[in-house]
Order: sequence, then C-alpha cells, then structure tokens
Amino acid sequence: MSSRDTIFASIRRSMGVSGEERLRNAAVDDRLERAPKGIIPTRAQLDAAGKLALMIEKLEGVQATVQKLASAAEVPNAVAEYLRANNLPASIRHGEDERLASLDWGKTALEVKRGPSDGHDLAALSHAESALAETGTLVLLSGPDNPTTLNFLPDHHLVVLKASDVTGDMESLWPRIRKKFGKGEMPRTLNFITGPSRSGDIEQTILLGAHGPRSLHVMIVEG
Repeated sequence: MSSRDTIFASIRRSMGVSGEERLRNAAVDDRLERAPKGIIPTRAQLDAAGKLALMIEKLEGVQATVQKLASAAEVPNAVAEYLRANNLPASIRHGEDERLASLDWGKTALEVKRGPSDGHDLAALSHAESALAETGTLVLLSGPDNPTTLNFLPDHHLVVLKASDVTGDMESLWPRIRKKFGKGEMPRTLNFITGPSRSGDIEQTILLGAHGPRSLHVMIVEG
C-alpha cells in the first residue's frame, strides 16, 4: 500500500465510510455534473450541417485542401487521385486502423504500407478521431492505429474525417473522448492539427513545411 492509500484509508476510517457508499458517490457525481461550465463562444454552436460548413471554411482558411466523399469506399481512389495530381509516387502509408486497412486498396495501383514512418515516406494517411469546427482543427490520437510519426514526418498528410465526428469546439471534445475510452484506456497523446506546418520566423514570410507536412488534404466522408 502506498503512502497515498494509507492516508486515504485513515481518512475513511475517521469518517466511518468505506468509499463504496452509493448515495455518497451519486452525490459526488451530481456535483461534478452540475459544476459551472466555462464560457464557450457561440460561433460553433450550430447544427451538423453548419458545423461541417464551418469546418471546411476554416480548413481552407489555413491552406488545407478539402474533398467530400459519399462513403469510405471512395477513399482509395481519392488517395490515388491526390498522389497522381501532385506528381507523387503511387505509394501511401497508414497505421493499423481497421477503418483504413479494411478498404479495398486492391482496386488501385497503389503500394500500401502499414506502420509508423521512418521519415522516408512522402505521403501518409491517417484517420481523425474528431475535429473542431470552431478552428478547423483535426484531432488525432496516438497509438498503433494512427502513429504520430505519420502526422509530422511525410511531406503530404492525407486525413480521413467522418462528417459525423465534427464537433463544435474543444469543450465538446473532452466528454466524447472520456466516454469512448474511459479511465485507464485513454490515449497517451492527442494531436491537434490546424493546417499544414508553417512558420513566419524569417522576415514574417509564411513558409509551409517548416516543421512538418507542407500539405494537408482532408477527405470528409459524409455517408
């Protein structure tokens, strides 16, 4: 037993409780639930269509490119078209995310590699967990499904985002993440990505690709 456990056990004994009382726990949960919320701007308090429109507007405002797809089945062809249009090799790397792995890549001529990047990939594909319409920010979780190296090492980062996963603001994101994963299952890192990598350090001239991908292409799956 740790010092922390010893202290808490002593407090419980002095109060005559065990920590398992249902009424006490319910009272604590209720107090947490009714805690005053911080101020949230109204800009992104929209319906689903409004959030999606705002998300696209903000993405394009930070020099990301956006493509709408009717279903996830269109992703392989969309990736192939992007690589061809940008004169890139017909090769893409993604992680172990089953949403990407289960797609029919065989109908393309792409070389599909899986796993983290070693820095030699020109293009990588990730699946976003969510997105914040207020700022046009993508939310990506760390882990084998979508390795963080894919977010930052390749020159071109392609991201699949489900339209239904777009939230209005960051305050709406955290309850969603906690509910999905719960204690002990939370990802170690959440990466918030707003547009391609950029820097204006030199004479205030914007340079893309300064610290990461020079291109961000978001494929929004509506179906």
